[in-house]
Amino acid sequence: MITDRPRWLGRFVGTFGVVAAALSIAVPTATAAPPAPVPRLDLGRYLGTWYQLAAVPQYFNLVCARDTRATYALDPRGDVSVHNSCTTWTGAPNRIEGTAAVTDPVTDAQLHVSFPGVPTQDRRDGPPNYIVTALGPDYDWALVTDPARISGFVLSRTPALDPARWAAIRAAVAAAGENSCTYLTSPTTGGLDTFAPLCSV
Repeated sequence: MITDRPRWLGRFVGTFGVVAAALSIAVPTATAAPPAPVPRLDLGRYLGTWYQLAAVPQYFNLVCARDTRATYALDPRGDVSVHNSCTTWTGAPNRIEGTAAVTDPVTDAQLHVSFPGVPTQDRRDGPPNYIVTALGPDYDWALVTDPARISGFVLSRTPALDPARWAAIRAAVAAAGENSCTYLTSPTTGGLDTFAPLCSV
């Protein structure tokens, strides 16, 4: 019997159990209408760096143990360059580059995000898969999901939020037709340090 497994492996196994529990909670039905985008997104204010403070677990983010960030900037084509990064379970950096194109010029709040070389995510054009459904009053936090509500991300300009902002985010998740218990907090230096259902924060 192996008794000296690395500490990170124990944390990963424990976290995987929390992820499995989150995924076992109600899955959105295919007949539900897509969540509504915010009435208008000021893309200029939205650019910059965001900390991921919670997310619906996805296969592509299981590699991330903490400090997940997204940085957005305008690219030469007028689209949005996407730079995602995190720290893995072994402490190594993990990065991926992509592109986001606005698909809804009325609100600018629905985009198609693509990552070259990633299966099913490498098309530069396509339907929206990134919908900004709620924003803090000063663009201090954002809730992002997709038309089927399979993914979900709580983004913040700072690594920590006060209880009032967490309450506003949980209310925004409910208003988008999602269950906040399916979101897990993302460990972030300077913020929460554990994986836990968003509904418990």
